Amino acid sequence: MKPLRSQAVLLFLALFIVLNACITTPSLPPTSTAMPGTPITPALAPTLTPLPGPSTGGWLEIYFTSPSAPDASSYEGGPDEILAAAIDDAILSVDAASYSLNLWSIRDALIRAHRRGVVVRMIMESDNMDSDEVQDLLEAGIPIVGDQREGLMHDKFVIIDRSEVWTGSMNFTTNGAYEDNNNLLRLRSVQIAENYLTEFDEMFTGGFFGPAGEADTPFPRLTLDGTPVEIYYSPDDGVAARIVALVQAAQESIHFMAYSFTSDDIGGAIRERAQYGLIVSGVMDKGQVASNQGTEYDPFRQALLDVRLDGISGLMHHKVIIIDEQIVITGSYNFSASAETRNDENVVIIFDPEVAAQYMIEFRRVFGMAQP
Repeated sequence: MKPLRSQAVLLFLALFIVLNACITTPSLPPTSTAMPGTPITPALAPTLTPLPGPSTGGWLEIYFTSPSAPDASSYEGGPDEILAAAIDDAILSVDAASYSLNLWSIRDALIRAHRRGVVVRMIMESDNMDSDEVQDLLEAGIPIVGDQREGLMHDKFVIIDRSEVWTGSMNFTTNGAYEDNNNLLRLRSVQIAENYLTEFDEMFTGGFFGPAGEADTPFPRLTLDGTPVEIYYSPDDGVAARIVALVQAAQESIHFMAYSFTSDDIGGAIRERAQYGLIVSGVMDKGQVASNQGTEYDPFRQALLDVRLDGISGLMHHKVIIIDEQIVITGSYNFSASAETRNDENVVIIFDPEVAAQYMIEFRRVFGMAQP
């Protein structure tokens, strides 16, 4: 019996060697240096430490960019690295709506997902599809649908495995992640993912952008771990009216960070509440204030409200209103007529004091650097 056993062992080892010789692993181009347009890199374990506004619960994580951080100019350590790691964990699908994209971290993660068999789809603002990184995605075989119209496809969200959504004000660009003030949310919820997937498919499959869309969100209002959440899309859902209603119901304070603020309705509602003694303060992007027609900055200052211009070289790109330190309004929606009537936008409203506290930390940081 011993010779037979030895022969069996030898046969097993021979088969093992042959099978392994037949298995090939797709090779990736060499590791890139950290500059736009560089070769696709293999996945690396993220080394990012939590940013201000870390996880506030199992269903939500909040991240803020840090344009004044010492390593910001190296384009490393930003929220994009956590998003890229989440894409690397995708098993079934990644659906991305991207106003603009030139971050190699996101490009690489999307291509890696595509190569391992994950279904990857994208929609984009057509005017921003000429970057090297977007061309890399197209050459890899990832389908990208542009809006092909005058209004903007201004969303910045990613749906992973139809079970979580990343969204906020951060464009998937080096400027967005490292030079501008932005926020990024990770929302783990099948229902929220279904909301965003419905909006995504409306554009990707149906070709309905901007005013051509429909108000068909499956779960516009839901509760996650006891926290009420509302999801809106523009121009389908009448976002400005909802924001005005929340502002008009404010009892104690209104704080805001606004890239572009030209909405008379929202600005007027804020000034009206200020007349009743509420604390009102805000930060606006200085470049937009200088260039916008009908900016609300001047009426705010004329009403003696403590509204300031941002103090960084990049953009103050948040679109955030914090009401009574209890409610947070955020997303891609600038407080403007274009966002309300022309652009594709998304808005998340969260009713939770702990979430509001995280945004108040960011507000105080940005406000502290602003110019009176």
